[in-house]
Amino acid sequence: MAALPDARRAFAARVLSLGFVVAAAAALSGCGAQYASSEPAFPGDFQERHPIVVASAPTSLDIFAVGGALDARSIANIRAFAERYRHYGSGDIAILAPAGTTANSRAVHEVRVALAGAGVNGRTLFGTYAPPDKDAAAPIRLSFIGVKATVPTACGQWPEDLASGSSVEGWKNEPYSNFGCASQSVMAAQVDDPRDFVQPRALGPSDVEMRTRAIEAVRNGQDPGTQWKDTVLVPIGTQVNAGGQ
Repeated sequence: MAALPDARRAFAARVLSLGFVVAAAAALSGCGAQYASSEPAFPGDFQERHPIVVASAPTSLDIFAVGGALDARSIANIRAFAERYRHYGSGDIAILAPAGTTANSRAVHEVRVALAGAGVNGRTLFGTYAPPDKDAAAPIRLSFIGVKATVPTACGQWPEDLASGSSVEGWKNEPYSNFGCASQSVMAAQVDDPRDFVQPRALGPSDVEMRTRAIEAVRNGQDPGTQWKDTVLVPIGTQVNAGGQ
């Protein structure tokens, strides 16, 4: 009977040590859990994720010959293409026609004539290509290498889930990787001079008459600013009461 308290104390000690082991195992198991990292997965600014760069890249134009010939719209597009080549292009202009088209075909001949009429003569190369879709209209493709604004990253990439329920992806409340790519690509395609993205244009000559007028006004103690007058256009046939009546 005297050994019974000792047995209870030994049992309690074993239970207490087992509790410590379970608690330690639970703590260590938490080290393997995946939590949302505070490190940004992508640059926060879309201009850093999808920058617009000025590079040497191909500029292309697709010409669809209507009835085997060029219409006025196609000729106007070729002239604008040639104008851009003179400003930013170098080397030869490649004329790529659908497979089976000869260099002496009517459409190719009219393309050469339109380029020559726009000031590009003797700088063309002819070749053919296999249309990817036999049922789609195959254009005559003009291309040259020159200065061009472009976005080097590809749009439409979704490396992370925007609202994942099975993982921690998308829990950082940050712009997704594809954000801003389309806007940057459209901006690069619409700019007239690609060099405007990297440097400003030189200042034009100042307006001497405007500058002289402002200096004289300051010398005379007058306001050099432009005096704007509000003009109210009244439709014909409308009666205006004098004195606000």
